[in-house]
Amino acid sequence: MALDTVSLGRTGIEVSELSFGTWRFGRRLIDGEERYDSDEGIIEVDEERAYELLDTYADYGGNFIDTADKYGDGRAEEWIGNWLEERDREEFVIATKIHRPRRGDDPNGRGLNRKHVRNQIDVCLDRLGTDYIDLLYCHRWDDRTPAIEVMRTLDGLVESGKVNYLGLSSGKPDAWKIVRANEIARREGFEPFTVTQPRYNLVDREIEPNYLPMCREYGLGVVPWSPLAWGFLTGKYTRESTAESSTASVDARFEENYLTEENFDALDVLLDVADEVEASPAQVALAWQTHHADITAPIVGARTVEQLEENLDASEVVLSDEQVDRLTTAKEFTLPA
Repeated sequence: MALDTVSLGRTGIEVSELSFGTWRFGRRLIDGEERYDSDEGIIEVDEERAYELLDTYADYGGNFIDTADKYGDGRAEEWIGNWLEERDREEFVIATKIHRPRRGDDPNGRGLNRKHVRNQIDVCLDRLGTDYIDLLYCHRWDDRTPAIEVMRTLDGLVESGKVNYLGLSSGKPDAWKIVRANEIARREGFEPFTVTQPRYNLVDREIEPNYLPMCREYGLGVVPWSPLAWGFLTGKYTRESTAESSTASVDARFEENYLTEENFDALDVLLDVADEVEASPAQVALAWQTHHADITAPIVGARTVEQLEENLDASEVVLSDEQVDRLTTAKEFTLPA
């Protein structure tokens, strides 16, 4: 079984229809909270398991690996670099992200200022054991640094050969910030953003009114994170109870944001369609995105090989137009009054 490939926006390169996210690699948890200031706690995905997951993704024909300088306090990039030593680097499209604080209380060790970006790109390259990064995301926008300075600095990374393409990951669907940055790049002759990474899934639909149309107009690749809504769309949550040791048990925000009546109504539709096509709810939720004309490659993650295989098998799920429409209208985003 092999994943199909799709065009990554207007970059001219082809990537797997499902990207593999490594945010759990080396992630240290203490009482369910991620910690960077302690050597105690548990590692959610350890080094041995990380290699098993990467092997599984590659065995499916996957080539699009997503990570970040922050993941696992740098361990994710290191482990990917170690794994690549036994592989042909040119067969993979490696995406990483920079922005988050990396040097304790250093006020310049974060954001998108030139000092931090130039330093951090070399750190990422060293960890990944590669001369270049295929796709560099700004993990979040930096409002403290003028947009023209951000784009000038990023353009320099492309000109130097350290980076091939630029992207922007976002926690909020601020389409106007991407447009402003790309218009500056167009005016100044800088490399623009060609890929975006927003949150998007069956119940998180905030990018639909403005963000997705903007991406369509500008030909931007869309690589969504959280396609399973932090596990809500796996079907393990019900109105009556939640799974033991679930996200909801350690994060009140999850319960507030996801365990709502309208989301459970959407989940009911997802479960019905899953029964019809004899697939898991997670597979149908992912298939809904791969059937979406504006979506490039949702990012899937996993703690175990079995979970990853289930997610990757979503590539085999075929949905009818009627089923896609039912899922799409199960919950629609409406602008606040």
